[in-house]
Amino acid sequence: MKVIHVVGSIDVSAGGPSRSVPQTCKELANLDVEIEIITRETENPVKVPTTENFRVIYKSIVQLFWFGFSLSKQKVDVIHLQHVWDPYVHVLAGIARLKGIPYVVTPRGMLEPWIMKQRPLKKRIGRFLYLNKDLKKANAIHVTCELEKRNIIALGFETPTINIPNGVLLNAIPEPKVNYGTKKVVFLSRIHEKKGIELLLDAWKQIKNTAWSLEIAGEGDENYIKSIHEIIKKEEIENVSLVGAQYGEEKWTFLKGGDVFVLPTYSENFGIVVAEALAVGVPVITTTGTPWEELKTHQCGWWIELSVENLKQTLLEAMQTPEETLQKMGQQGINLVKKNYDIAVVASNVKKMYTQIIKNKG
Repeated sequence: MKVIHVVGSIDVSAGGPSRSVPQTCKELANLDVEIEIITRETENPVKVPTTENFRVIYKSIVQLFWFGFSLSKQKVDVIHLQHVWDPYVHVLAGIARLKGIPYVVTPRGMLEPWIMKQRPLKKRIGRFLYLNKDLKKANAIHVTCELEKRNIIALGFETPTINIPNGVLLNAIPEPKVNYGTKKVVFLSRIHEKKGIELLLDAWKQIKNTAWSLEIAGEGDENYIKSIHEIIKKEEIENVSLVGAQYGEEKWTFLKGGDVFVLPTYSENFGIVVAEALAVGVPVITTTGTPWEELKTHQCGWWIELSVENLKQTLLEAMQTPEETLQKMGQQGINLVKKNYDIAVVASNVKKMYTQIIKNKG
């Protein structure tokens, strides 16, 4: 089986897909799937350990056109498109239809209600010009949670939808957190208005607990990061700092440094960093804009409606939680990730999806 993945970027600054796509592809290669990732060249791509049957190929959008026209059903079994609004990805959707090659689309949360409300005129034009056809003609839409599936159906798409979550590379996870009592809340994600950072700062300002600190890690648009600094200074918010991007070992050290991880996001189709925080034993606070109801059912965190008041009350509850209870919650989070989000299991399910698509097309 040969599969081509198309993703606009695997730059380290591009968020979760830049990590989850290569990791899943590597596991698929271990299952005897021949994989190529086609993507744009960027300044700082994620380092991908390629093998004989797993390659990363960098192409401009012009080169992508020529590459696409060289494809045939005899050369590739499935084309897997990551994202929906990027014209780069749309190129191979059109070529797949032209050549009769089966293709699957992973929206990566880009059809969630909060996203659809941003620049609505541009979204309507994009739907009319290409997105509706790309999704309606796809052989399958791959979602990472039931919430994303429901939202896609609500938009009127009747394409078969398959739910497979993102996975965590368990053998890359370091030893879990041991020392609780750091009295630190940590945030790690893109610094973007979607992530609810301004609401978090408003809640933190009202708490006024000088024993605890808040550290915000990540990178993003320079002007937006500057505005966050200005809010902290203008509002005189204490015990909060922006610590910049954290990658590799620094990321794991940063996550384990927190007694609690917080992601007050408006919308996520998965939120890989939630799984990563749980995997190292850190309880999580996140919102119902994510699919992480398991935080409640497995008692490893808090899953809340997003508001300043809810954030404030939940942070206060977390701060008042005994260290031994936080440690117990952390272990329950580790157990949850091991049980449900092992990337080897996820890759096996993705391969089954490809097999079914090929069978149905045949």
